[in-house]
Amino acid sequence: MDTTLIVVIIVVVVVLVAIGVAAYLVGARRRSARLREHFGPEYERTLAETDDPKAAERRLAEREKRHRSLDLRPLGEHERAEFQNRWLGVQSGFVDDPDRAVERADGFVTEVMSARGYPVADFDRRAEDVSVEHPIVVQRYREAREISRRNARGGVDTEELRRAVTSYRALVEALLDESDDGRRGAGRNGDRGNRAAEAGDRVDGHRTDGHRTDGHRTDGHRVDGHRAGDRRTEETTR
Repeated sequence: MDTTLIVVIIVVVVVLVAIGVAAYLVGARRRSARLREHFGPEYERTLAETDDPKAAERRLAEREKRHRSLDLRPLGEHERAEFQNRWLGVQSGFVDDPDRAVERADGFVTEVMSARGYPVADFDRRAEDVSVEHPIVVQRYREAREISRRNARGGVDTEELRRAVTSYRALVEALLDESDDGRRGAGRNGDRGNRAAEAGDRVDGHRTDGHRTDGHRTDGHRVDGHRAGDRRTEETTR
């Protein structure tokens, strides 16, 4: 074979390999940027667990693939309305029994997820699955679950229990929101349930930012001059 032809073949092979490597690197960077943008804090959480960007991104990509295989369904109007009414009952129960309200809220979230078609046997699996569509709200779900676990052992104060119910509500609203079925991964920076929680939604008359919205001051006094009583029994859930 002519020496010149051999050189040309070698050069072509080297160029093709270089193009392939460059295309792979560009694709990898794009996948990394997409996963980071989509999962947000969930990306950082997974990265902290693995301490390896490639391993973290592999986990998240596998999570997305598994999520695509789920047979999820939107809730019918009647079914959604029934869940919404039942949630109001869970929330209103906070006044008389905050401990029981948190316990019921945890079970209620699982029931809604099951109705939507999510596997619910394992909490970690539930959190991973829901994180694909709601990567921001799922952080609140994990926080609420941790408070619920600690509360089962005792020693959780009312404010933490209130925060848990508010966090559960953020996920309930996201799961019941019909529009979420048409916008996978809308939690990039606009998950509806998360926006509701961050806006200072109320449980038992309290805003999540620590301010009251029902005419009470946070220092235990009413704005009309009367003192507030025990928060567990006096306040009205809204």
